[in-house]
Amino acid sequence: MRTLNVRGTKGDLSVRLDLRALLVCLLLAAAALAAAVVLVGTGDFPISFADVVRTLFGGGEPGQEFIVRELRLPRVLVGLLVGAALGLAGAVFQAISRNPLGSPDVLGVSHGSAVGALVVIVLFKGGSETVALGAVAGGLATGAAIYLLAWQRGVAGYRLVLVGIGAAAILTGVINYLLTKADLVDAARATLWITGSLGGRDWTHVWPLVAVCAVLVPLVLACGRPLRMMEMGDDTAYALGVPVERVRLVALLAAVLLTAAATAAAGPVAFVALTAPQLARRLTRAPGPNLAPAALMGATLLIVADWAAQRAFGADQVPVGVVTGVLGGVYLLWLLAAERRAGRI
Repeated sequence: MRTLNVRGTKGDLSVRLDLRALLVCLLLAAAALAAAVVLVGTGDFPISFADVVRTLFGGGEPGQEFIVRELRLPRVLVGLLVGAALGLAGAVFQAISRNPLGSPDVLGVSHGSAVGALVVIVLFKGGSETVALGAVAGGLATGAAIYLLAWQRGVAGYRLVLVGIGAAAILTGVINYLLTKADLVDAARATLWITGSLGGRDWTHVWPLVAVCAVLVPLVLACGRPLRMMEMGDDTAYALGVPVERVRLVALLAAVLLTAAATAAAGPVAFVALTAPQLARRLTRAPGPNLAPAALMGATLLIVADWAAQRAFGADQVPVGVVTGVLGGVYLLWLLAAERRAGRI
């Protein structure tokens, strides 16, 4: 691993940079931005890459300004923010559980958000704002329940995974029950929502995500070094001066909130939180949770998946959750096969 050490003039500042990880972050950021520009130009009224860039900087025609800024840009920004939030949350869950299957959609947090939203849709006929609040409340309640049930003089990774998988199974049954109780219109609306979709997203969906990410992303990134030490074991982390339970609680709470906010904005988009951290780690080849690369990988994956959802099936557009579910399912099967060959399962 090539590193670069940067010191202040008086030796009081020392920053260690992994050059490969930094390069991966830059390439992923460039890929996410390029894919976002391509997606903004995609649709029934196609706009070239150059015209999209010109319009974003205020030099486009009036028609292009309306299409780009009012119709397509909010959807793309929601996709970037949701993907980054899910990728970052998945990295936290996998670091704390020390398990490649430890992600919000496997451990039931996304299911809890889905239940909260469906309760609002089916039982209270709520609008988009109350559905979002229901999703956040459901995710927080599920995360708290999983943490408390997994607590036994601390939270061990294997207990967290087992409790989370059990909670996901129970909540899946609740979701199916709520769908059977809904009338035809609400059932169709709920089914589209729980699939995960970026369709119809506007600026009212962007600003809450911006606010959540502005607060929680720096908080999670600040936990990066303690989380890396905790991957060596709680006893080792304690010996190195890490307040293990406090870091674990803060990081998990932030990851649950990020997952709930992302689910409230786009529905429970499957497998992004599972695959993004692992793909990022394979690219960086660096130890630790790789928080920033995971967030950038999540944003890139979701934008590319949304482009595929719009263009890969001809005239029929599908929800982005269908694409991520198919690709994520294939990746999960490969991961399970690799873990079995390595003798870990």
